[in-house]
Amino acid sequence: MTITRFDPFREFAIVPRGNWVPPVDIFETASHDLVIKAELPDVNREDVTVTVENNVLTLRGEKKLPADVRDDQFRRVERDYGSFSRSFTLPNTVDAAKVSADYKNGVLTIRLPFREEAKPRTINVEVAA
Repeated sequence: MTITRFDPFREFAIVPRGNWVPPVDIFETASHDLVIKAELPDVNREDVTVTVENNVLTLRGEKKLPADVRDDQFRRVERDYGSFSRSFTLPNTVDAAKVSADYKNGVLTIRLPFREEAKPRTINVEVAA
């Protein structure tokens, strides 16, 4: 029989975590723009970069542990922290020169407008008399 010492904080053990990947939604708007929304809770805007190079959009950043809490004060850590990087291949229909980004309430919204020639257009058909 093994004797185990009682540890009241055993269930509060710090769980080691790896790099995290922020979840995203990607959708097309009625005005034919692609939109990427990434959840970045507790990430400062200054800690996020968005780049477009060779038809690849890349989100990079870091979610830092709270500065006002020392490592020895943690009893349990379930949220993910650390560096992140996500890359998305853009379709040729996106105008990379007009990409814009907005960060509000922990959500990064990236708008990727389509090129004018890629947007649907209506062609009037004239009736011959």
